[in-house]
Amino acid sequence: MKKIVVLTIVIGLLMLLQACSEKIETNLTKTAFIPKPVSIAAGDDAFTLKGLEKIYINENNNELQDIALQLISSIQSVRGHSLTSELTDKIPSKGIYLTIDKTKNIGEEGYELKIDKKLITITGADAAGCFYGIQTLMQTAPVNADKSQPLYFPTGIIKDAPEYAYRGAMLDVARHFFSVEEVKQYIDFLAMYKMNALHLHLSDDQGWRIEIKSWPKLTEIGAQTEVGGGEGGFYTQEQYKELVQYAADRQIIIIPEIDMPGHTNAALASYAELNCDGKARELYTGIEVGFSTLCTDKEVTYQFVDDVIRELSAITPGPYIHIGGDESHVTKHDDYVYFVNRVQKIVEKYGKKVIGWDEIANAELIDDVTVQFWSDVENTTMGIEEGAKVLMSPAARAYLDMQYDSTSQFGLHWAGYIEVDHGYNWDPATLVEGVTKDNIIGIEAPLWSETVSNIDEAEYLVFPRLPGYAEIGWTAPAERNWDEYKTRLAKHGKRFEALGIDYYKSALVPWEE
Repeated sequence: MKKIVVLTIVIGLLMLLQACSEKIETNLTKTAFIPKPVSIAAGDDAFTLKGLEKIYINENNNELQDIALQLISSIQSVRGHSLTSELTDKIPSKGIYLTIDKTKNIGEEGYELKIDKKLITITGADAAGCFYGIQTLMQTAPVNADKSQPLYFPTGIIKDAPEYAYRGAMLDVARHFFSVEEVKQYIDFLAMYKMNALHLHLSDDQGWRIEIKSWPKLTEIGAQTEVGGGEGGFYTQEQYKELVQYAADRQIIIIPEIDMPGHTNAALASYAELNCDGKARELYTGIEVGFSTLCTDKEVTYQFVDDVIRELSAITPGPYIHIGGDESHVTKHDDYVYFVNRVQKIVEKYGKKVIGWDEIANAELIDDVTVQFWSDVENTTMGIEEGAKVLMSPAARAYLDMQYDSTSQFGLHWAGYIEVDHGYNWDPATLVEGVTKDNIIGIEAPLWSETVSNIDEAEYLVFPRLPGYAEIGWTAPAERNWDEYKTRLAKHGKRFEALGIDYYKSALVPWEE
């Protein structure tokens, strides 16, 4: 009898161990990649990472060392393996190998990921390509797996490159302030899905969020509050530079926005001379728009703008400065045009390119301006006629602060409800008559923060829509299909949960339990 009991226990333990052991996937096409790659050729085996493996870097590509460190960190977080990196002058026989090959026909920001049984090779057209190849590789890693087990990657070859050069999101830190660490989390979200631009909305009626040393009252007074009357906050220039570097390490540029001449009450409360009547405004904590304006016929206004753009340009290595320009309802049309004409030239003087909301097309646009389409088709097509490029951010499709439906915990719905399928099912090149792919630099999904006050609340609106916007920017329209995409997205639910992301569980997505 004892023998039977012991045998039963042993069999039970074996069955339990078998149930707990993870299946080794050897078919690379079974991985739920987002964004969807250009091509996947599956092998029939797996690369096994048992620990103490090396990541080799082509000695001619020294710039990949920081990227290798990020791969090491990613693998350690999944498995706890201890890895090291090493420069090499030859292709290794085993391990992981990073290299840049500009002669390969990969495409800018593109990569080739080749997974053999003993060697993983990531070849980028540039450093960004290698970084994106790593993000793809890590999507093949199992989520919440037993760290005592080896890490397996299915063999095969992926060749990939993006559809659009600009793939971004916006974070409004003016209506509610987000800390440095929260912005870093947001940057990580973008990096996971190969997005390469973060637009920071740094000023609005409710708060001024960036230190300007020549105008210190902007933060002494203008940063003191936020929507609902919270304490607000701002970034010192050193903190801003820290964010810029953190983003750059993840192949992301930061585009700072100073919204003007409207959306400027925080500045008008800080400096009386920026108002036409010379009287400082009261700080504002509501969510109405269109009631504020800089005084466009005072020279001090343009000295103010010049100083702000000068200081921002000095700490922003990316090519763009965003000048806002939206919803300036109390600025007379001719005054608005005069103001935007002058401000464009100030931005150009400091070696930066202008981006502005589609209203800026009412001015006489200088060369190399980008109009950000959010609402007005006529403005946008008028900008194209003036030679401008277009950044696609249609409010009714791409605004992350729009509610999913009437039961959504956060968000607004003035542009309509945006369920996950509605946010995914559109093509930037065909959405607006008169705006074609030749006119478009890319896509951006803005998150306005009237209804969210911290990163946890923001996650609900950002996920699961953000991966879809990343795919719109990366993957060719002919390769995108909602019914197929939703099954891939469903598998990312476990990834969100493993990362502690508070996402909206849309009923349209067949989430895996």
